[in-house]
Amino acid sequence: MKKVQNTHISAQLRELHGALVEIVGVMNRPQRDEAMVREAGISLDRALFPLLVLVERLGPIGVVELADRVGRDYTTVSRQVAKLESLGLVDRQESAQDRRIREAVITGQGKAMTDRVDAARERIGRSIFANWDERDIEDLVRLMRKFADDIKGDAPGASGDAS
Repeated sequence: MKKVQNTHISAQLRELHGALVEIVGVMNRPQRDEAMVREAGISLDRALFPLLVLVERLGPIGVVELADRVGRDYTTVSRQVAKLESLGLVDRQESAQDRRIREAVITGQGKAMTDRVDAARERIGRSIFANWDERDIEDLVRLMRKFADDIKGDAPGASGDAS
């Protein structure tokens, strides 16, 4: 029974990985961000869009952590955060934990912009899930949250790299 179960789990993990690769591929398409910006009715460079959203969701956040989360060089992200600051969408402040670190925080104008993005994301999400049962959506959200919480604690290489 154990070998059958291990084979079944292996097949499920392969299927999960395939689904995640597809999801990440879709989410990383430049056209996806452009469509979201259009749907939100905002004017923002596509490269700045994910940074603004992450600053709003995770801020205050340092440039190194922000760069790590978007997979870009920290010097590039630093310039992009400076651009967001010049647009009045984020401010930079000293970190409360380490005065050497300057963290990005959302401004009122930036929050208003991400609120429009959230409304656009909801409209798009409603169309994606229009034919789903409410219970299936609840299960997906619950399980994705559980997976996201568990995967954050998994150091790459500790129990197998997720990529």
